[in-house]
Amino acid sequence: MRDRVFYIICFGFLLGVLLRSFIFVDLYLVILLGIISFALFLFFTLISKNNFGILFSIFILTFCFGIFRFNMVDVPNPTVLENQVAQKVILSGEIVDEPSIKENNQQLIIRTVLKEVSPRTVLEKTETQILLSTGLETDYKYGDEINFIGTLKKPENFITDQGKVFDYVNYLRKDGILYVMSYPKIEIVSRGNGNAIQSTLFFVKEKFLEKMNFAITGTESLFMGGLILGEKASFSQDLRQSFINTGTIHIIALSGYNVTIVAQWVMKFFEKVPYVPKNFGIGMGIFAIILFIIMTGGSSTAIRAGIMATLALIARMTGRNYDLGRALLLAGVAMIILNPFLLVYDVSFQLSFLATFAVIFLAPRIEKYFSWVPKHFELRDIISVTCAAYIFVFPFILYKMGNFSLVALPANVLILPFIPFTMMLGFITGFLGLIYYILAVPFGYLSYLFLHYELGVINFFSKLPFAAFTFPDFPLILTILIYIYFIYKLFGRNLKNFFS
Repeated sequence: MRDRVFYIICFGFLLGVLLRSFIFVDLYLVILLGIISFALFLFFTLISKNNFGILFSIFILTFCFGIFRFNMVDVPNPTVLENQVAQKVILSGEIVDEPSIKENNQQLIIRTVLKEVSPRTVLEKTETQILLSTGLETDYKYGDEINFIGTLKKPENFITDQGKVFDYVNYLRKDGILYVMSYPKIEIVSRGNGNAIQSTLFFVKEKFLEKMNFAITGTESLFMGGLILGEKASFSQDLRQSFINTGTIHIIALSGYNVTIVAQWVMKFFEKVPYVPKNFGIGMGIFAIILFIIMTGGSSTAIRAGIMATLALIARMTGRNYDLGRALLLAGVAMIILNPFLLVYDVSFQLSFLATFAVIFLAPRIEKYFSWVPKHFELRDIISVTCAAYIFVFPFILYKMGNFSLVALPANVLILPFIPFTMMLGFITGFLGLIYYILAVPFGYLSYLFLHYELGVINFFSKLPFAAFTFPDFPLILTILIYIYFIYKLFGRNLKNFFS
């Protein structure tokens, strides 16, 4: 009964958020339905003693809470700016995140404080965020206070190269960004106004990448940044398309999967060291995850990936998959409570959750099919985990990106066994570079050789005329049915017991 209540609460809330992500539901209707479900809960608990009625009323109550929570964050745009859309405005604000450096420009997230008159004729302060696109000539930093002048616009959805409609409006809205502005005139008023801890984390990340890029040059350095830190903003369009066409885009996504592999290697290494307690290896694996979060600047995406990586690591280490599965679900629900937009509009969160789920539940099931792979350097474990993650995220990638790669299997087989070692070399290169550049050179050269090989494989397969096909309208219902089949194969017996 306790397990049923747990899952009913989690899935009731998630379904409420899911519904509200697509359909507006009147708040008063939600409150009325919530009051009715609470009354039914009291009736079935105190009078009727009906377990099905208790579970049903809990489901409706948490379903209403999911809708209510989404309504809380889905606030209307500030009137003072809505009236100035498509007009030239003069604003000031603070850069609240690390600038995103792209191939031809950089993007700044600005938090500005507005003053507007409320319906009660009271002057109120409202915070909103604006995404500025500007040139690369000025070195902007997190915490800079700026004045800027430009034409205020609202973001618009667009068609991707694969023919898919990208919901750019809600992609930005999940981060609180409601407006955009292209190439405004910017004046830096002051620097160093951000949070001291966040500033330190961004400084460490910047220096880490700088030292690593000294030792690893060219496109290989960009690839390494994508592998270990999810830094792919400066990738060229051709390089990004090569990853998509070969089905290898997942290896440069900032998710729990990549860092799980590295942390697992660290843990296994200390397990082999004589006289070292097992718990020490576990602690070092988790420490590697913490370092990953620090290196990425402590972003919310990295923290979510780190949490999921920790759960996956513990599951692989202890074998208590179902306990960790519940912990994964609880962690996902907690993140969605904090930001309900994640469930539908954050692809990074979705990929990270699916990959971690696969590492916990699917990898142990398919490991037996890789008995022919030698166990040296944990190669069998790495390949089984990698294949499980790829199998589980593939339908989602097909639906989201509309790209079906015919060369994904050989490309991944030739690349994935080397990825964990490449990532380890990248971390070592960056850390030694922070200490003394000469120490990083040998590891940087080794990293370059691995990266050059992996990029060579990707470029070779991506240029084949039959490498990939586009499915711009891969059906959502088919994607859902595939995942229902996956869930049935993994938990069929448990589901029968749950509903019996």
